[in-house]
Amino acid sequence: MPPVLDPPKSKVDGLAFLGLSISRKSEKGHPDSETHQTAFDLNDVLDRDYENIFSTNDDGWLVGGGEPGPPDSYKLAAKDSAHVELLRIGTYRKEWGGVPLEEILEVMQSGEILIPQIEVLPTAVVANPDTPPELEIRFDMEPEHPDFDNEEAPLPLNWQLRFLHNQLFRRVEFPSRFCPGAFHSTILRKAEFRSEEHRVKYFEKCEAAIKAWREKGAQPLNTFPRDVDGNILQLNDNFPEVEQLTSADAEEEQEKDDAAKKDFVIDEASCHSGIWLFTDRQNISHFFKPNFFPPYGPEKRKIIMDVLSQEWDEHQLQWKPCGMGSMTKNKKVMPKPMKLDVIDNKDKGLVDKVDDFVEGIETTISSLLCSSPSRAQNK
Repeated sequence: MPPVLDPPKSKVDGLAFLGLSISRKSEKGHPDSETHQTAFDLNDVLDRDYENIFSTNDDGWLVGGGEPGPPDSYKLAAKDSAHVELLRIGTYRKEWGGVPLEEILEVMQSGEILIPQIEVLPTAVVANPDTPPELEIRFDMEPEHPDFDNEEAPLPLNWQLRFLHNQLFRRVEFPSRFCPGAFHSTILRKAEFRSEEHRVKYFEKCEAAIKAWREKGAQPLNTFPRDVDGNILQLNDNFPEVEQLTSADAEEEQEKDDAAKKDFVIDEASCHSGIWLFTDRQNISHFFKPNFFPPYGPEKRKIIMDVLSQEWDEHQLQWKPCGMGSMTKNKKVMPKPMKLDVIDNKDKGLVDKVDDFVEGIETTISSLLCSSPSRAQNK
């Protein structure tokens, strides 16, 4: 069962969520796919020719442009739905355990949630524990245990995802709230490999792609604003609102977008990498642009690290110190209790006094129990 906040009150499951869209149109995929990012071509970690993977579920490849359909593919034809969830809403019906759309929009448009410029980096491609497994591309925070004491330490890789997740979990509470497997994008379901050797070859290919991405570092998903259909927008000089470019202009702007990443300088005007509101993985309704801009100097860094200092544990459904929750693979080791034989004489005297005090309380309670009327009647 999904680790929702209040299972008895979560009546009907749903797919609405807040998160990143990393879909990207490709000639290898479905013609209706939209481009919401140009930083990563996820085809670099796919096996479209099925050299290593023997079979999948009927969805086929969910990312890299999606599935084109016959005659290029005989999986279900579907557009790219690559995404990373930050907050699963489920439904917009309160009686089902969800939260009304109006409440989500009010929170996201109020400025209460600090939305940083989203700059991310895929950290691994993994097979999850399912049998057969799903293949996932991970966006883990690295290091898992940030240096909270050193103000000069760089911010963790992919900190923006945990930063947003924690704010959203603090701000909105409703029965169906959870975040599935923070933070990843599923790229394939029920992956059956041709052999163990082919499995190894596939993940070697993925490691090479991850290595190439790591060499470039974390990337903004966009350097131009886009609408929910992936069309590049431009600011009108006479009016503050955005207007859609013609298809010819959009193609030209796309080339500029790719070139801009080479010499990209971040300022408030160039921050277009925000988060999206999905009705389901193939349908987006709203975009929320950044409102917490770089550079992230000492003052902003303190805000960020304060938010990151806590971690949600989906098993116990409670907050824990960073490094102790379910998002962390290698938990912090808590210091062992000090043994009495290494306590100095001064501290040992204090320990003896505490022990005597506790023993006195236990003796008093025992005496009271023995002299109580109910106790006397039972004798």
